Amino acid sequence: MSFEGFVWHSEPPKDIPFKKSDLWSEIRFTGQSRHYKVGDTFYPSWASDDKMYSPFTDGTTDGVNSSSQIRGFTDENGHYLIDTTSTTGQAILEGDDPLNLKVTALANHYASSHPYAGRYPCGSLVHNGIWYYGTYCLGPYSTTRYGGYVYNWPHLGPFVGFRISRDFGKTWEDCPHTPKESIFNECGLGGYPVKIGSPHFVDFGKNMEHSPDGKAYLVAHGSDLKFYPVAVEDFAHNSWITGDQVYLLRVTPSPETINDPKAYEFYAGKDENGEAIWTNSFEDIQPLLEWKNNMGCVTITYNPTLKRYFMAVTDGQTTVAKMNTYILESESLTGEWKLVVYMKDFGEQAYFVNFPSKFISSDGEKMWICYSGNFAKGWNGEVIKSNPPESAYGMVLQEIELIK
Repeated sequence: MSFEGFVWHSEPPKDIPFKKSDLWSEIRFTGQSRHYKVGDTFYPSWASDDKMYSPFTDGTTDGVNSSSQIRGFTDENGHYLIDTTSTTGQAILEGDDPLNLKVTALANHYASSHPYAGRYPCGSLVHNGIWYYGTYCLGPYSTTRYGGYVYNWPHLGPFVGFRISRDFGKTWEDCPHTPKESIFNECGLGGYPVKIGSPHFVDFGKNMEHSPDGKAYLVAHGSDLKFYPVAVEDFAHNSWITGDQVYLLRVTPSPETINDPKAYEFYAGKDENGEAIWTNSFEDIQPLLEWKNNMGCVTITYNPTLKRYFMAVTDGQTTVAKMNTYILESESLTGEWKLVVYMKDFGEQAYFVNFPSKFISSDGEKMWICYSGNFAKGWNGEVIKSNPPESAYGMVLQEIELIK
């Protein structure tokens, strides 16, 4: 589908902690777009074979249905039981035209989410022919009254770890960690805040070709004890799409290191000279960015022509209403990060926003924004429109142009 292009004017809140970018002031939607009617949670990883590989869940893709939430059922004796098995899907995206991709689904993967209410896809990377597929947990559910309505929403749980495929997703080696004993030993039960809840790999291009040091970097949204118990009493500071902080970590990717917590380094602030501090101690981790109740799901893509990193952050508000997305840019992963555009009510309910590196123009000024949207139309009386056009549940691709 195509529509008349338009400029999305930035509308940042007064308390936004980021300076304006010196290079770009807003973005233009060119009107080139495509809504793929598939599941959600698409984070394409551009592999050496020129294909993109992505997780998906909570919907049907190419005839394969995946659902990451646990389910209740009644057995033949009338007993109500809970099945704590979650499914997560994987798909192959082929083609050079974002408007005409071939999307092929592979078989579901099954894993326990106990004691949480679901297990969902997050960081996904294909590097040197090996697919690293991460999952995180949500729940159990809390009941919160907000704006006259009662919401049931799941707390953000821990990042569990990675399963591994050495044949591009045909077969898998199970993750050695479990939701109860996750890779970084975090726990989200009872609303207890986690830092690395839903990490995503920084997109360095084809087969990670633009990594500055050969390491894989991950960025994650979360929260800290200093916000607790506010994160429970206020609505959803620490959910799948809301948070207070952004964290950064890195690892040299291999089957031997990817699930070894000792192999990771964590961003721990900056020294007196402004240089980034990296530590192997999770206890010393520090947030890369912080903005109370305004930092949700986060992704980063490197634009090699412009030599800039672009970060997409979504503030999911009540998690079932309109959502805000803002784009930051920096010449280094550890900042300073500056605001390109703040898109109030983008989607109007866009989430899991990312910029697939395969679709960056040769001059770097045009990129394609990938997201899912508008899953909660009508929930609690919420009226949600499609803005820009084509915004809908599934995988949406929109071409954007940076405006100076």
